[in-house]
Amino acid sequence: MLSYQHGYHAGNRADVLKHAVLHTLLGHIATAGKPVLYVETHSGRGRYDLSGEQARKGGEAETGILALHRGKPPRALKPWVSHVEACGMKNYPGSPELALQLLPPTARMVFFEKHPAEYAALEKAVGSDPRVQVKHSDGYSGALKLSPRGGEQMVCFVDPSYETSRDIDALALWTPRALKRWPQGILILWLPLFRDGREAEFGEYLSGLDDCIIAGARWPVDVNDESALEGSAVVALKYPCRPFAAPLVPPCIPQASPLWTPSHGQSISLAATRFHSTMPRWISERLPMSQALKACENAAFP
Repeated sequence: MLSYQHGYHAGNRADVLKHAVLHTLLGHIATAGKPVLYVETHSGRGRYDLSGEQARKGGEAETGILALHRGKPPRALKPWVSHVEACGMKNYPGSPELALQLLPPTARMVFFEKHPAEYAALEKAVGSDPRVQVKHSDGYSGALKLSPRGGEQMVCFVDPSYETSRDIDALALWTPRALKRWPQGILILWLPLFRDGREAEFGEYLSGLDDCIIAGARWPVDVNDESALEGSAVVALKYPCRPFAAPLVPPCIPQASPLWTPSHGQSISLAATRFHSTMPRWISERLPMSQALKACENAAFP
C-alpha cells in the first residue's frame, strides 16, 4: 500500500522480534563463507530517527526498543540491542541497514520500495554503497527477475505492510513461485499476529510449504488499545541450520500447541523477559525468548 510509512511504527514491539531474529539470521548467513545475493521486496527507508516527527506521533518505540534501551534486555537480545545502541536512536537500523552492516563486503543487495517518499529516503540512506541497488518498483515481480550467480546464496526478506487482506493474498501466491524460482534460496517472511487470529490459516499454509523455522510472540493487549495487532512472527523457509535442541525446553514444562503446526521443520514460540507490562506472553512451547534466540545464535550451518 502506498499509504504505509513505517516511520510511525519503527522500533515497536513487532520490530523488536523481527529485527532481533533477522539480526541473528543474517549474522549466521554472513559467517557461512558463501557469497550472498540479498533481496528485500518491501524495504522501507532503511533507517529511522526515533526522535523524529513520525516516531513521536506514533510513540510505539516507547514500548519496544526504547524500553529495552532504558532497561535491562534479556541476554540473547543484547547483541541486537547493542547493535542498535551503537547506531544511535536517531539512526535506528531497519532491515536494509542491518543487511548492509552484517553481510560481507562481497554480498550483493537489491532493495525494492514503491512508496515515493520511502524510496527517496532509502536511496539517500543506502544508495551510495557499491554493493547496493535501490529500485523504485514492485518488489514481488522485481525479485522474481533476479537470480543468484554461481555459488551465491539467495536470501530474500519479505515484509509487507499487511494493511489489507490483499497483502496476505499476494504473499500466498508469491511464496510458492519464489520457492520454485530459487530452489536453494532462503526466504525470510515477517507476519503480524492479529487479535482475531486472521493470520492463523495463512501461517499454517506457509509453514507447510517447506522446511522452516517459525519464531513468534504475542503480548498482552490493553483494552483501550485500538490496534488490531497483538504479536509478531518470522517464518524462515529453507534456513539451513540444525533443529533446535530439545533440552532447551525444560522437561517439567508441558508441551503446548505450537504457533502453527508445520509440515516440515519446527515451530518455536517466544516470550521475552518482562520489561514493564508490555513484553510478549507465552503462546506455545513456553520457551522464553532469551533461550529461543540463544538457540538461533547457536545454530550451525552444515
